[in-house]
Amino acid sequence: RQCDDRRGFVAQRDVPPGLSGMPPTRPTRCTGVVLAGGAGTRLGGQAKGLLEVGGRRLVDRVVAALRGAADDLVIVANDPAAVDWVSGVRVMGDVWEERGSLVGLHAALAYSSGAALIVGWDMPFLSTALLRALRSTGEQRGNAVVPEGEHGLEPLCAYYPSSCREVAEAQLARGELRLSAFLERLPALEVFPRTEVERFGVLRVIFMNVDTSEDLAGAD
Repeated sequence: RQCDDRRGFVAQRDVPPGLSGMPPTRPTRCTGVVLAGGAGTRLGGQAKGLLEVGGRRLVDRVVAALRGAADDLVIVANDPAAVDWVSGVRVMGDVWEERGSLVGLHAALAYSSGAALIVGWDMPFLSTALLRALRSTGEQRGNAVVPEGEHGLEPLCAYYPSSCREVAEAQLARGELRLSAFLERLPALEVFPRTEVERFGVLRVIFMNVDTSEDLAGAD
């Protein structure tokens, strides 16, 4: 089983309809959460989401994609300057002192009004229609719903019901920061297969994330 903490599993765990480990829920609200983490060390220490692709900041692209799929928005960031990044969007810091994707994901669930659509801020080509589909599937099944990309699951572009917060808290309390371990411990995880994702665009484009100057040049 391969995992790089960002891209998730190569081998997935599917949950057939009606066999969820969680009772179906239909939350009245879903918060769209932008995870603005990462030191951007491969980009000279620059805040990745403030870089531009096609004349538009990455964070603005991500916020726009989420606006059409969620009821309210939150940016999870520890940078004091984050309050000025996007007008009208709440900014909250991590709850735990540790650093890592799971810490940001936990904070996202802690600050959500119900369920959460959680997205990394370095993904410039997200599809609002895909995010809506993830939310719809999650609300119908009562599961976390994680899409499948070219290289495995995409846990930082996914739908999580509020019950996932307890799983994240328990794992953080054990000092286990791997996203792969978090996904394994969810009572039910629905994989949104790549064949369905491809209805919304090209996999490598939808889930492209900007980590290096080469990525930035390729996206622009």
